[in-house]
Amino acid sequence: MGYNVAIDGPAGAGKSTIAKLVAKEKGYIYVDTGAMYRALAIHFLKKGIAPENTEDVIDACRDADVSIRYEDGAQQVYLNGENVTGILRTEEAGNMASKTSGIPEVREKLLELQRTLAKENDVIMDGRDIGTNILPGADVKIYLTASVETRAKRRYDELKEKGEDCDLEQIAQDIKERDERDMNRETAPLKKAEDAILVDSSHMSIPEVVSEICSHCR
Repeated sequence: MGYNVAIDGPAGAGKSTIAKLVAKEKGYIYVDTGAMYRALAIHFLKKGIAPENTEDVIDACRDADVSIRYEDGAQQVYLNGENVTGILRTEEAGNMASKTSGIPEVREKLLELQRTLAKENDVIMDGRDIGTNILPGADVKIYLTASVETRAKRRYDELKEKGEDCDLEQIAQDIKERDERDMNRETAPLKKAEDAILVDSSHMSIPEVVSEICSHCR
């Protein structure tokens, strides 16, 4: 049976960055559930499906195969045999994933793979409902958050560094709307598990957050 660490929290809280570093520090396998949803989102985008067309989204799940492989120690995400890791973090994929991840059939598509990975390996998994729904029996649960302003600035800096044109206020508005969607959706809403440890990274450096989380893990 694997040793499981669950990290939940809102968009832009730094879950993926922190989880990868904790995994490296502790020797766990990092499972980025958000990347898996984004891979499915890319599948829907390739098919030209609008997120509000729920029946089309559900139907498209049938011919989508999402898998995770580790190549040279790095996680690679494959969609129907194609490595889509390099295009997972686009705004388009993120927004589509946010709008479709609440559909029960979309979640069911990925749930079995996620739980199997956790059962067979020591994993750290991040997402919106890991500690509350996917791995309710996780050995350690963390709820990682930061203020909207902090998260927007981090995303703004990240996009600027890539040379992309962006607007800080618009990014902040998008984050607020995504929080609202994620926290109020009917299926597996974003919320802090009762037994999760709250870590607010608004005024913490990345090494400080990693150290804090590692201190709670074996």
